[in-house]
Amino acid sequence: MRPTVLVTGGAGYLGSVICRTLADCGADVVVNYLRSQAGAEDLAADLRARGVRALAVQADVTRADSIQAMRSQILAVMGKAPQIIVNNAVIQYAWTSVLDQPAADYESQFRSCVLHNVLMAQAFVPAMAAKGWGRVIAINTECAMLNAPTQSAYVSGKRGMDGVLRVLAKEVGPSQVTVN
Repeated sequence: MRPTVLVTGGAGYLGSVICRTLADCGADVVVNYLRSQAGAEDLAADLRARGVRALAVQADVTRADSIQAMRSQILAVMGKAPQIIVNNAVIQYAWTSVLDQPAADYESQFRSCVLHNVLMAQAFVPAMAAKGWGRVIAINTECAMLNAPTQSAYVSGKRGMDGVLRVLAKEVGPSQVTVN
């Protein structure tokens, strides 16, 4: 039985590469998008042409209600929850100095990096743990370690994400759910 994988931000450049790679490995793929419905639908069609099941689903991964609605749609169409989630989505904004960066940018990075991963785990990891197998993969960046000028909001979100995922790995590892 092939695994079902959910990729957040799946219609973006990196997300589409991840989706195609997973499909080429034989996984059924759920392509999450926020605004790019046409791109997500085109990608899902391409994935189906590769011989796997694919679904494009709209959701704002910074909101619990939106993630829960996505989960319900996946269950209804695919017949099961994903065994693998790839948390790839992130909010983009202009980088500037700490002294000039609007506070809203820090809040958006917290929502798209930290809350995104927390809410996805809460929605999908319990089913993985109950089955004794699952994978959580989150896309981070070397920026989180480099701490370059003008990247403070992005770095703060990604470093927070790293901390949450390290704790999650210790909490769900005994259930054979890995977090990377």
